[in-house]
This record gives sequence, structure tokens and C-alpha cells, in this order.
Amino acid sequence: MTTAPTRSDRRVSPVFLGIAAVTAASGWAAWTGFADNPGFAVFLFVTAAWIVSLCLHEYAHARTALHSGDISIGAKGYLTLNPLKYTHALLSIVLPVLFVIMGGIGLPGGAVFIERGRIRGRWRHSLISAAGPLTNVLFAVVCTAPFWLDALDGVPDTFRYALAFLALLQVTAAILNFLPVPGLDGYGVIEPWLSLSIRRQVEPFAPFGLLAVFGILWIPEVNEAFFDAVDAILRGLGVTDWDTYWGQRLYRFWQGTPDIPSISG
Repeated sequence: MTTAPTRSDRRVSPVFLGIAAVTAASGWAAWTGFADNPGFAVFLFVTAAWIVSLCLHEYAHARTALHSGDISIGAKGYLTLNPLKYTHALLSIVLPVLFVIMGGIGLPGGAVFIERGRIRGRWRHSLISAAGPLTNVLFAVVCTAPFWLDALDGVPDTFRYALAFLALLQVTAAILNFLPVPGLDGYGVIEPWLSLSIRRQVEPFAPFGLLAVFGILWIPEVNEAFFDAVDAILRGLGVTDWDTYWGQRLYRFWQGTPDIPSISG
């Protein structure tokens, strides 16, 4: 018999705390210039912060499901923020990190298994699916806050560029997650409102939705239009193309650390 989550089911995992500690330490190194290779510090900071955001994304799904009626969530370990507890750690952590390294795309993953039969009400089902990408939206707002609040005085350029690139990843993740493609959260938002016959027809394609999105993004015209939209959103939040460009240059430290230009340069 499934019971409500216990205190141990809700205890934050040491794995997550370790990732958060790496984020803080590498962020400090990028801010102070302590590291000999600022690009490596930016790489660690952005990658670790990206994994933190992935954990929070899945936690939002799980927590919303719990409050919507799926009390099995606790026993699965989803409330501990431990990425190793996800149903598909490869899809949830490994592939999104690889896509960031390869192309600077915040590609969404798929992770927590929710017992939908325990949940009543279409609005609740939609909210569970929306909770994850809304976390990416919130993360993007936080990352860009120094930009749109005009509070960048005293912020080192290296850290500024790192924040800009991290914001770009969050915006791309939010947009891609909200696409109404089977297997992605956007489809999960609208699925409860579709007829049973349509859902049955679409269901076989769900495992391939993420791969289809990735493949389509390789089309030059689609890729250009997508990143034009991302850049427009970031500019609206005060983040310039200059910021994201140098953030990605620093992130790819293995290509050689560039001479970091001043924002006034």
C-alpha cells in the first residue's frame, strides 16, 4: 500500500547538495578570477547550475503531482532532488548536458514517472506538465535579473558572460519544453483536453518527440529562426548578443581561452 511521503523521502540528497556546492565554488572562482583558466571556471559553473536547474525542473513536476494526488512520488525519491533517482537519468541529465556542450542548446529531458491514474481533473494534469518548464522560466528571470534591473555595476565581465549564457540555456529549455510535441511537456499540457482517440493515435510517437525536435533544429533555417527568437527574448530581458556570445566562448574552454573583452570594449 502506497503511503504519503515521510520525512526521509523529502530530505535533500547529498548528491544534489554536492552539485550545488560545485555551482557555488565555480561561480566564486569565475567572479573573483581565482582560477588560472577562467573558461574552465565558467564551464563548471554553467554546467553545474544547468544540472541544478534540471533537478529543480523535475522536482517541480514531482511536487505538483504530489499535491495533485500522486502520493507515490515520495517513495520514488523524486522529492530528494537526487538526479540518480530519475526514471531516465540518461535523458534527464546526460543528454541535456551533452547538448549544451555540443551546441549551446538547453534541450529538455524526460524523467519522473507520475501515476496519472491517481490524479483527477484535467487542470491538475496540465499544471503538472507545465510546472517543469515554468521552473526554467523562473530560472531565466533570476539569471537575467542583474541585466533588466540594471544592477551590473561591480559584476566582473567573466561572471556576467557566464550568467548570460546560462540564461540562454534556460530560455531555450523553456521554449522547447513548451512545444506541443508528443513526449514534451507542452504536449502534456494540452493532452488532457484532447479526445481519447487522438491521444491513442499520438501515443506511439511520444518516445520519438525529443529526437524529432533535435533533428529539426539541425535544419539551418529552423535553427536560425529559433535562435533569433531566443535572442529577441533575451534582449527584452537586457541580455545582449555580445553577452551570450562571450559566455559561450568562455564555456568552450577546450577551444582555447579567449582574451576576455571588457563590456565597454
